[in-house]
Amino acid sequence: MNDIETWHARAAGDVVTYWQTSLTSGLSTDEAATRLQQFGPNKMRELQKTPWWQRFFAQFQDFMVLVLLAATLISALLSEFTDAITILAIVFINAILGFMQEYKAEQSVLALAKMTAPTGRVLRNGTIQKLPAEVLVPGDLLVLETGDRVAADARLIESYNLEVEEAMLTGESLPVKKAADKVYLPQTPLGDRRNMVYMGTNVTRGRGLALICATGMRTEIGAIADLIAADKKEETPLERRLDHLGRWLVWGCLTVCAVVVFTGVLRGEALFLMCLTGISLAVAAIPEGLPAIVTVSLALGVQRMIKRNAIVRKLPAVETLGCTTVICSDKTGTLTQNAMTVTSIVTAENEEILLTGTGYDIKGRFIKDGRNIEPDASPSLRQALLIGAICNNCQIKKNEVAISGLWRKQRDKGWSIEGDPTEGALLVAAAKAGIWREQMEKQLPRIGEIPFETFRRRMSVLCRDERGEGILFVKGAPDMILALCQYRMEGNKTVPLTADSVATINAAVEKMTSEALRVLAVAYRRVDKAELANLSETMERELVFAGLLGMIDPPRDEVKKAVVTCRQAGIKSVMITGDHRNTAVAIATAIGIYREGKEKVLTGLELDAMSDDALAAVVNDTTVYARVSPVHKLRIVKALKQNGHIVAMTGDGVNDAPAVREADIGVAMGRAGTDVTKQAAAMVLTDDNFATIVAAVEEGRAIYDNIRKFIRYLLACNTGEVLTMFISALLGIPLPLLPVQILWVNLVTDGLPAMALGVDKADPHLMLRPPRSPRENIFSRGLGKKIVLRGLQIGLSTVFVFVFVYRATGDLATARTAAFSTLVFSQLFHVFDCRSEVFTPLEIGLFTNKHLLAAAATSTLMLLAVIYVPFLRGVFKTAPLSGFEWLLIVVVAGWTFILTCVRHLLFRRRAGRQASVFNRA
Repeated sequence: MNDIETWHARAAGDVVTYWQTSLTSGLSTDEAATRLQQFGPNKMRELQKTPWWQRFFAQFQDFMVLVLLAATLISALLSEFTDAITILAIVFINAILGFMQEYKAEQSVLALAKMTAPTGRVLRNGTIQKLPAEVLVPGDLLVLETGDRVAADARLIESYNLEVEEAMLTGESLPVKKAADKVYLPQTPLGDRRNMVYMGTNVTRGRGLALICATGMRTEIGAIADLIAADKKEETPLERRLDHLGRWLVWGCLTVCAVVVFTGVLRGEALFLMCLTGISLAVAAIPEGLPAIVTVSLALGVQRMIKRNAIVRKLPAVETLGCTTVICSDKTGTLTQNAMTVTSIVTAENEEILLTGTGYDIKGRFIKDGRNIEPDASPSLRQALLIGAICNNCQIKKNEVAISGLWRKQRDKGWSIEGDPTEGALLVAAAKAGIWREQMEKQLPRIGEIPFETFRRRMSVLCRDERGEGILFVKGAPDMILALCQYRMEGNKTVPLTADSVATINAAVEKMTSEALRVLAVAYRRVDKAELANLSETMERELVFAGLLGMIDPPRDEVKKAVVTCRQAGIKSVMITGDHRNTAVAIATAIGIYREGKEKVLTGLELDAMSDDALAAVVNDTTVYARVSPVHKLRIVKALKQNGHIVAMTGDGVNDAPAVREADIGVAMGRAGTDVTKQAAAMVLTDDNFATIVAAVEEGRAIYDNIRKFIRYLLACNTGEVLTMFISALLGIPLPLLPVQILWVNLVTDGLPAMALGVDKADPHLMLRPPRSPRENIFSRGLGKKIVLRGLQIGLSTVFVFVFVYRATGDLATARTAAFSTLVFSQLFHVFDCRSEVFTPLEIGLFTNKHLLAAAATSTLMLLAVIYVPFLRGVFKTAPLSGFEWLLIVVVAGWTFILTCVRHLLFRRRAGRQASVFNRA
């Protein structure tokens, strides 16, 4: 069907005619079967599954993985089975991780299928039948009642007080009032189509009859499934950089090793020995441990994230979030509490009273002119709250138990409401003043109710007082209520409602709506006993105006601080919501996302009028998008990415899933989030707290810093090993290291300290830095220079000690042992330098990373073991060293570390003393 978005633009009768359906009997069984064949089952399309073994073996097609497999074979041929098993384990761990992550798109669509209604009640053959949702077809008449989940997209034919909760599609926090008699323009946004109901949404009030117009993948939720399934996986910045690094290292190392072998043969060394040396050097020089250390570092970061209420579904997501430049967030439930709250009351005397409190908790204060007041001090305030409580069908609960005032002093936690959120807000506001509907109804028993209707825009409840007389309580839209009022309260009296009073009330309404408050007016009138038996709309006359109540879905308390932190960290926060423009701007202004005059606001209609290029031109200056659809969200994320941003997208509803998946890092809400969004996301927040995203950013930056640390360490050490052999070959001296010694250094000294660097503490000023560029090279900010210089130093130091000891003793085994020990200690000293690119080891503290100390101590003990344990000495061809030789090794290997510490102790202390003198002066 090409008419998926046009049914709302057609009259109900035209839709019935188009689908050739009888309003009295519905479709016949035969016609339904024909249409089921034509349109297919009403369910999400299943993805074509790739056999598990194909997905698994596809993980071994990566270039670096193939090199690692070759290294495994070489190690096995050299009888280095420990090395071979280690490399093979690394390859399989990485393959399993990649294999598990490829279920994401399939899981997302399967989650969508779970959200569709399992059954639907339709009119067929003249009777109402309850059928499996998947057999419903276009043309079926869908019967809707309170509590139903809508089974397909349908055009309303009849509606009676019908309200549908559509937050999963539109992001709008309140249930939408539906009206079958409305007809809209074709371009009307989805959230404003009041004559339509959509698959997966929930009926919260009333009843209706709707004609199914779209099923399965033709529905709005099906369109979202298509967007998710069509999305392609993109490599994260870290994956791209490591892939590039791995290729560069492999070819560079193989080239140098070939030169070493060639020069050794030319010098007269045995071909077998040089080939063995070259192969061993290649295995050692290629950092096959790098992927494993990256994986372990990310996994440890994930464990820390879990403690901070974030579950990472994909390891590289932590690093990607660390370089995020834009966070796109849905409003409802993410930035706000998803709980309507009365925040402002204007009494009949035009007194503005603010009401504090969050969510549905009944704690709150009434504030007038900056001072706390008691509700009983203002008769019109108390009357307004009383009307809001009695003209109400909602119920307050605590810990899932209904509350009627008996336990009202238990105000610690667990408050919720059952019913319409707007009525719940009124009930909670009254409870803050000690007014409880259940208690009031004992004093003022309800006689009857005139329910809310769309065209009436008001609700009335008739009660009987202790004298047997009636009181009619009315709430509704301000313009409708004012039109029925002839009086207003003034203290305990009623006075005529003058034109000036009406103008004052209308000005108050305009002010409140400009602040994005939803405003209700409340009024009442006394009813004669003679009228009580005949409740009708004619009673709604000569009302006494009592006040205005303004409510809003308030922002979370911690969000404002989180937005400030993001701004300090150079991260732009963007709100993308289905709510109206004024509401979005008010919330965004309150939490600091939007600053008038500095940022722009765009609506869905404005986005529809823009080309992709036009959107890309303004997306950097826009922080609020209101009244948007799922396609709009997807376009916004793509436009930001087109401008070079690394985009994080948070969300909870189905409408967020495509954009969450398209973003570089998708973040789903764990409590309010749908399964679809969770499956599409890379990370899930268990507390639905925007501030947790800031913690994730900090963790991501810290992990990337640690990755740079061990890359610096590993590559400098491997460079030192390669240069040791290369320089020796150029100088024409004997080989300073044997193949088995090279492999030992690679497995022990390289691995343990590098792992310890992966759990190093974060820089305390981490969140004051701007995000790094997504195009930043892994060797940027001088890291490549540091690696080369330290590698050169390690190589020259090792060769120097080898030559010195060999000439002094004439013993090749002793000289090689000294060179072997120098190489190990050079690396162990260097690992402490790698802890920071800015601070010295003493500035960050030598004992602040206990894992690193343990790794260095373990490597040292293992070195001593291969030198002094007779069995190991025979395997590694080592010899005991003298005290002088050990002193030479320590001084040559650690002279830069020692010099750095001495310089710190001398100059930093002097600078500190000078600063103290300056401060005292």
